[in-house]
Amino acid sequence: MSDFYNSIRIAATGLHAETARMRVIAENLANADSAGKTPGEDPYRRKIPTFKAMYDQELGGTTVQVGKLAYDMSEFTTRYEPGHPAADASGMVRYPNVNALVETMDMREAQRTYEANLNVVTATRTMLGQTLSILRG
Repeated sequence: MSDFYNSIRIAATGLHAETARMRVIAENLANADSAGKTPGEDPYRRKIPTFKAMYDQELGGTTVQVGKLAYDMSEFTTRYEPGHPAADASGMVRYPNVNALVETMDMREAQRTYEANLNVVTATRTMLGQTLSILRG
């Protein structure tokens, strides 16, 4: 029986990790057009979640843990908007280095991975229920 519970606990670490990943992606998307307030001020910088695979001796398996957030150090995008409060002397405004297409694809991958972990939990619960029915039988 403990193997059933261990597999659920291992899958739960994946659920937690993908939830954290989706939260970061949502923050990136929400700030995709957040320019600085003054000329020279950096706009929002894209965040990247990191993960660690950790062997859990108690569970007898590898779990996933959320690591520190990293920052995408790629260049900011610029747009010519001379009337914007953050425009520099040449009228250019720096915008975040967030690409909505990349974030959307990352979100789909996170959702699919979340669903895969959820399927493990569901299948394990079904097997556990069937095992208990057989033992009662």
